[in-house]
Amino acid sequence: MMHPAWRDACLKVLLGGRRAQLAVIPEGNTRVWSCSHDRGFHTSPSSRAAQRAQAPAMEDYPSEVIRNFSIIAHIDHGKSTLADRLLELTGTVPKLRKDNQQVLDKLKVERERGITVKAQTASMFYSYMNKRYLLNLIDTPGHVDFSWEVARSLAACQGALLLVDATQGVQAQTLSVFHVAKEKGLVIVPILNKIDLPAAQPELMAAQMQSTFGVDPSDILHISAKTGKGIENVLQAIIERIPPPASASAKNDNRLKAFLFDSSYDRYRGVISLVSIQSGVLQKGDRIQSMATSKRYEVTDLGIMSPEEKPTASLREGQVGWMVCGMKDSAEAHVGDTMHRVGETVEPMPGFKLAKAMVYAGIFPVDSNDFVKLEESIKRLTLTDRSVTVSRESSTALGQGCRLGFLGTLHMDVFRQRLEDEYDANVIITAPTVPYKVIYRDREQLVSNPTDFPDVTDTSNKVVEVQEPVVNASIIVPEEYLGEMMDLCFAHRAEEMDYRYLDVSGVTSSRILLKAVMPLSEIVTDFFDKLKSRSSGFASFDYEDAGYKASNLAKMVFLINGKPVDALALIVHRSAEQAVGRAWVKKLHKVIPRQLFEVPIQAAIGKKIVARETLSAMRADVTAGLYGGHHERKLKHLENQKESKRRMKKIGSVDLPQEAFFDILSSKS
Repeated sequence: MMHPAWRDACLKVLLGGRRAQLAVIPEGNTRVWSCSHDRGFHTSPSSRAAQRAQAPAMEDYPSEVIRNFSIIAHIDHGKSTLADRLLELTGTVPKLRKDNQQVLDKLKVERERGITVKAQTASMFYSYMNKRYLLNLIDTPGHVDFSWEVARSLAACQGALLLVDATQGVQAQTLSVFHVAKEKGLVIVPILNKIDLPAAQPELMAAQMQSTFGVDPSDILHISAKTGKGIENVLQAIIERIPPPASASAKNDNRLKAFLFDSSYDRYRGVISLVSIQSGVLQKGDRIQSMATSKRYEVTDLGIMSPEEKPTASLREGQVGWMVCGMKDSAEAHVGDTMHRVGETVEPMPGFKLAKAMVYAGIFPVDSNDFVKLEESIKRLTLTDRSVTVSRESSTALGQGCRLGFLGTLHMDVFRQRLEDEYDANVIITAPTVPYKVIYRDREQLVSNPTDFPDVTDTSNKVVEVQEPVVNASIIVPEEYLGEMMDLCFAHRAEEMDYRYLDVSGVTSSRILLKAVMPLSEIVTDFFDKLKSRSSGFASFDYEDAGYKASNLAKMVFLINGKPVDALALIVHRSAEQAVGRAWVKKLHKVIPRQLFEVPIQAAIGKKIVARETLSAMRADVTAGLYGGHHERKLKHLENQKESKRRMKKIGSVDLPQEAFFDILSSKS
């Protein structure tokens, strides 16, 4: 038996210092050591065989006893807590301790921020009315930036639990996810959560849900996910209200058809795909083919998530699970792809709407020598977050980097934190921008990088029009903050504003749904922070794409000693050019180190300077050694110094250190 101190030391060396736990799995007269750490789970083949021997027989669960459902709600309405209670009540996990909450929030960033970022899957077994059911739960994020995760998860479900906080009521994201679920034809089970709180108003909120969603108040379940009250009624509603997956076997169609709706990466096994079996049986050793790439693979392992990986002998019609088939490249795992057995032909699943990048930013390593490592880390991370688009980018100031497209600014910040937490990356992120459409006389061009944006003041560029993306914004806010919200929207160039009362009539503290058309570029900066501060935290915000609209935009470049810095280029609306220019030159003035000569810092649009700050020169006292004599002697030395500084300014160059870029681009002031 290995001494615990030696065992822990060896593990620390093997795992590179990462947190680890060691378990002993007895197998006959031998012991198998298994280690789990914060980057996944890896076991020996013999221990995996022991798990497989205890795995459930999936052939005992035909499609009529399967329920695939999701939990949808606004952020912080209790989705992860409800998932914990369902896992506990079905015996999938032991009763959780206070320090082990949010089982499906596996990422460090999720636990630190208290939000769900990555949709997770968990299979549960539950007996009801002398019948054994298989319940597949998919927990979804609640923030507007991760709406694509929600849509992707709902594609593999037949029903959804619509969760509403009994103290806050219907919020902006609640409306958004409800309409997405209805469009996909899902059965909605309405639930009021947090009824145990003193501020809860279940009758009022039930009436609000009736007026907003058209649901019958008698169909609304009243629960407290924190205390476990009413959770059994939720399980009963899942079984009775949500229909089972459509059976293809009834049509005598036993061909394998698997819908790939998510993927992750394991350093030992490669790509792990999450699939929903639409028809047929998937077994280890099957030869399968992708309809998106036509590449062929051999299934080497498969199973269900419960909530950790549990190997099984097969996956059958209606079931949701994972498979390993030898994929090594992230580009091969297409979300929305249909997998089928080699030699068979099947109809592909309906086209899945791919993620559309709303915000772009450049990511550069602080040390330019780390670019290869950073690029590999981004490739690995994008496999678990397929909504990110990646392309290479180079900058004269920052060197080699990547241009990434995100669903929103929170998504960008979460991605950056995951790079730092999971891959020890040290990066610089440029100012976020949105994709603009530049219309020339003979063509159109989509521009996401400010350095590629043409100078619209130059008539030789033949630019006819510039269009920017706009969104349909929805804000739900108490009536007393309506004036503040309208003022905020006007300040961010909102148009077509309209509002209506959301609550039922006769209620004194009514809430208002404010709708407006806003430029996306105004939202990706600090709009959300201002929204929360000016509404005392009561306002909720959601938006959806509304296409492009013509706008008066221009590229702003920053000149340091007359030389442009490409990494700091911005695209601004002409109405805000003075304010933006002054703010940025002041930021530059604070971080640029002083030189031996005077350095002008300018913000320019075309040939017009819109803002300027001057960094004074470091001045040596050339008259300190002089004593006595006429004052003209001192003036001569001062004139010589002034002339030398003029020559230095002409030939001198100012190199911005990486730390200065980091300070500028990370500062919000």
